[in-house]
Amino acid sequence: MADLIGPPRHVPLLHVVRGDLVESVHHGSVAVLGPDGRLLYAAGDVETPFFPRSAMKPLQAAGMLRSGLPLDGELLALAAASHSGEEHHRRGVRRILAEAGLGESDLRNTSDLPLDPDLRAQWRAQGRPPSRLAQNCSGKHAAMLLTARLNGWPTADYLDPGHPLQKVIADTVEDLTGDRIARTSADGCGAPLFAVSLHGLTRAYARIAAARDGHLATLAAALRAHPRMLAGRGRDVVRLTAAVPGLLAKDGFEAVMVAALPDGRAVGVKIADGSERARLPVTAAALTICGVDPAALAPFLETAVRGGDAVVGRFEIAGDLARRAAEAATAA
Repeated sequence: MADLIGPPRHVPLLHVVRGDLVESVHHGSVAVLGPDGRLLYAAGDVETPFFPRSAMKPLQAAGMLRSGLPLDGELLALAAASHSGEEHHRRGVRRILAEAGLGESDLRNTSDLPLDPDLRAQWRAQGRPPSRLAQNCSGKHAAMLLTARLNGWPTADYLDPGHPLQKVIADTVEDLTGDRIARTSADGCGAPLFAVSLHGLTRAYARIAAARDGHLATLAAALRAHPRMLAGRGRDVVRLTAAVPGLLAKDGFEAVMVAALPDGRAVGVKIADGSERARLPVTAAALTICGVDPAALAPFLETAVRGGDAVVGRFEIAGDLARRAAEAATAA
């Protein structure tokens, strides 16, 4: 068995304050890249390999495009999505499968209820069972099947790490990140998952966002134009990209988030304990360092802690990240 990697050397990034007491501390790591690709700022450990979870999906989509995937627009965004299982998401997956001449039974992702909480509750109330179509990764899996079918590759084992499609995706991940894949495992949906550094993952997003032609530019345009296909109603990716024009952003389970601007500025965030509540405010602080208008980011930083009906505390960015974000906001 290979030696265990980690744990990364994370640092405190966010304090949850109730009254005048720091109730909880979220550790993690942050990478901020300038338009020239240089690392402008780093907090914690941005070089130890980790699993980006669903933040890997745009890189997987890039590998599929390299292999001839003929999608663009909303269906390409769906191929890179962690969608909410809304009707337009499920309808889009059916369209991709139909293009391949395949159906829902050919998908090899796990079955699940929709990710959207209201829709999930509705399905439960109606007694509707989980389905592969509703699971948040079904767009990626449908696109993998279409790519395999167009190349004459087998479809039954498209999730095998040795499958030609997965080899192309692995090569693409290494090309875009500039990292060697440190470990390969399986994501929650069953697809191969590759470990890279937070620095490398952020560098990959910067390359996608700054692309001016070719399949990376096609991918960037789709992700920017269709955030609701990439995520879903009310999701923080949708709200953040609406607040920052031109921003390309993607979340991942276990509190990963990466965001990049058209000029190549980019940020990557990993929260050590996997807490979703820390991910967005830390990303907003990192984007402030990146030079994004602090006024546009303020709603994502102002998170209240409540006691009954009263506001009794707040989230506070911690440590050196707080200092650098405050300096950047003052200079803006």
